[in-house]
Amino acid sequence: MLLLRIVAMLTAIAIGGGILAFLVTRERRYLILVGHIAKYALIFALVVLSLLLLERVIVL
Repeated sequence: MLLLRIVAMLTAIAIGGGILAFLVTRERRYLILVGHIAKYALIFALVVLSLLLLERVIVL
């Protein structure tokens, strides 16, 4: 869970920085980067949570 929290904080910082960079420069590549970061962070979170769920099912 600590790893998930660290990734969530880094993701939030990266997304905030990307949005800020877009607002300053108006270059769409920063929004595309934010989309990629959000997509992969969501996939990572789902994998970690599914592994935690699988662990609980196996223990029961």
